[in-house]
Amino acid sequence: MPAPSTEPTNAAPESSPQSDAPLKDQFDRAMADFRPLVERALCDAVADACQRAPSWDSGSFAAHWIGSAPDSAAANDDLESGDTTAPTSISPSVPFARCPERLTAAIEYALLAPGKRLRPALVLMAAEACGGDIKDGLPGAVAVEMIHAYSLIHDDLPAMDDDDLRRGRATVHIEFDEATAILAGDALQPMAFAHLCRQISNPSRLATAVELLAFAAGPANLVGGQADDLAAERESAEQERSERDCSEQNSAARRDEAGPDLAEHPQTVPRTDGTSEELDRRLEKLQAIHRRKTGALFSASLQLGAVLVGADASMRQSLANYASDIGLAFQVVDDLLDYTADEHELGKRVQKDAGRGKLTYPAIMGIDGARRRAGELIESAKGHVSVFGDAAWRLNTLADYVLARTH
Repeated sequence: MPAPSTEPTNAAPESSPQSDAPLKDQFDRAMADFRPLVERALCDAVADACQRAPSWDSGSFAAHWIGSAPDSAAANDDLESGDTTAPTSISPSVPFARCPERLTAAIEYALLAPGKRLRPALVLMAAEACGGDIKDGLPGAVAVEMIHAYSLIHDDLPAMDDDDLRRGRATVHIEFDEATAILAGDALQPMAFAHLCRQISNPSRLATAVELLAFAAGPANLVGGQADDLAAERESAEQERSERDCSEQNSAARRDEAGPDLAEHPQTVPRTDGTSEELDRRLEKLQAIHRRKTGALFSASLQLGAVLVGADASMRQSLANYASDIGLAFQVVDDLLDYTADEHELGKRVQKDAGRGKLTYPAIMGIDGARRRAGELIESAKGHVSVFGDAAWRLNTLADYVLARTH
């Protein structure tokens, strides 16, 4: 897939857009400086990782350890001497130096698919808000999008959410096959960390970036959140089956007691969604799932942008608070769209979560309640980044877009 033709630039607009401009125009302007940078960087990263155009002479971490440290003793010697230079090249003729064509195609299909690029944009917005050069945030933007792409591939699999449509196109396991989809997701994870290692020269910032992304993508967050989401879905399905069986038994007993008249006109036993305490418990559980499954990667995106430009602890904390609210609001709106959106505009199946009895915000709070909750979270998020003044205009615009989005 060819790289976008737009020349990258790291110059931010001189001022924020007019407040009376349509929100879509504001959002497009907020993203305009970032999308070409991110798209080009993603294309280059895939080409680099899949070895179709080797570029190991640019100081590659991987090239150093594969090409110049054949054993652990040599590696230790290099560390002690401070030698971190890379060899000029790795021959593309080495058998393992190239990615199989079909796997490369699946990786490209997933990673370079049309999308909002919210997570990489958050990396660059954080870098800008903290007063840094957005180019320094690009390695983090690419890496976080790779992790996000892998998570979507695996989430769509039949064993997970079993989706056949993503961003208006067939999901990866439908377009290719299930095994290739799994392998593409597997490949994107190490690609993300290898990209950070190749592109970040400051050792301290590199170590922090790797730790941040690994923690966000790991068993305590993204993966653990998905596991809990699946468990909650199974629990909900089992509860519905139990209630349906009980209802049928009660109806049968009542028909037997009432005689033939009621048997000819069966009544549905009313059901309730639970006590307020039970609903609070379900809401708390749902929020915990999505702070991990969705919010953790939003938080990592903002933290990466801050770390890669050397932001201080107070800036990082403000961004962490913003991330917590914006990530949860994003999921609330996502759940709302499953109930209310048009399938063609959304680009994926609608009312699928509701049909499977999945734990969602509208199911617990109602559609109006979920909308109010999303609005409260967005206002809270914007309050957290007010400390950055005008430098946070993109973050504020993105927050408003998250609330108003239709896809």
